Amino acid sequence: MNNVILFAATVLIWGTTWIAIALQVGDVPVIVSIFYRFALAAVLMLGGLALAGRLRLPAQWRFVVLQAACLFCFNFIGLYNAATLIPSGLVSVVFSLASIFNAVNARIFFGDRITLRVLAAGGIGVAGLVLLFWQDLFTTLDARNLQGIAWAGFGTMMFSFGNMASRRNSALGISPVTANAWGMGIGALTLLALIFLTGERIVTPHGVSYWAALIYLALIGSVIGFTTYLLLVKQMGSAKAGYATVVFPVIALALSTFFEGFHWTPTAISGVGLTIIGNMVMFARR
Repeated sequence: MNNVILFAATVLIWGTTWIAIALQVGDVPVIVSIFYRFALAAVLMLGGLALAGRLRLPAQWRFVVLQAACLFCFNFIGLYNAATLIPSGLVSVVFSLASIFNAVNARIFFGDRITLRVLAAGGIGVAGLVLLFWQDLFTTLDARNLQGIAWAGFGTMMFSFGNMASRRNSALGISPVTANAWGMGIGALTLLALIFLTGERIVTPHGVSYWAALIYLALIGSVIGFTTYLLLVKQMGSAKAGYATVVFPVIALALSTFFEGFHWTPTAISGVGLTIIGNMVMFARR
């Protein structure tokens, strides 16, 4: 599939999942909501592949398990906990560093060269997000905010490690579809074990909005979104694919204009402009 289509699909999908996540905030504990999401995603993906006769066992399991723990468990625990402590804009800025984390980790684990182009695009994109979320960023930095930033950094690093595991799976001949299907199941089981170990209560969700959000997050946000993203990692490399994390907050804010009445300031408009320039630096032909 064309890389532009994969990138656009990833950005559009992950840029809209915030609406569904917001609908899940309430009586159900965060870790339980994440468990529901990936348990349903695993059932849909494994069941769909089985019905289509395309379900395969991975040739090796160790990096599938590592990808599951990083991408479908600890990554979301970090980001969801961060979102309960600090403004979503600040979480997005920290998560946008995934493109830089991916470049550094690819250098450490695969010997990839860190290009000036990737660093420049990442830096411009992050600067754009700083302007975009200027009001959220420059609140008083107290212990709660610092704890939130730490959670966001942890989640972003787990996301990047999951990218590295996905690259290793691809090198071993394990397709992103197969790794995702089994990984989501393993991630759900890991979350369930954590729920019991921490003594968290399992709450049965109520309300049509929660279930609609859950289905959207499981099917669109997880099954389709992670598949398109990890196909990008396979075809473009983890550094370029990671730039999707810089772009999708702009989509989220565009939707927020209609659903939440987000007010566009001159700094926010400048931030979007810088993000677009970062895209041009990353993807335009020389």
